[in-house]
Amino acid sequence: MTRQRTTSGSPFEEQFGFSRAVRDGNRIIVAGTGPIEDNGETTPGGASEQAARCCALIVKAIEDLGGSAKDVVRTRMFLTDIDQQEAVGAVHARFFGDAKPAATMVGVATLCRAEWIVEIEAEAIVEADK
Repeated sequence: MTRQRTTSGSPFEEQFGFSRAVRDGNRIIVAGTGPIEDNGETTPGGASEQAARCCALIVKAIEDLGGSAKDVVRTRMFLTDIDQQEAVGAVHARFFGDAKPAATMVGVATLCRAEWIVEIEAEAIVEADK
């Protein structure tokens, strides 16, 4: 299999020269994914809404490359307000609870946009026959 890439259309992908996700063999690596809407605006709402948008973009990228949310083996969540960990964790469980990936959640000073509360990245391993 040749290396495959997918995009979400985020303006940062072209500007910063990266792909939303890359598949190499049975491994899919999803870049740090912020809460960005199709029009380039930040997802409105709080930590839960932003985390849900991040997770939806991640799952779509994985599906675009032949995988599913159940294939996720690793996630990393970055929060500018660590007090939002329960809200973000609940969204993570909703999207990836069946997969039960190894997960990290850390507090950070800032993300690419001042209004972002959360950014998430993921890795998946897809069965050989997919």
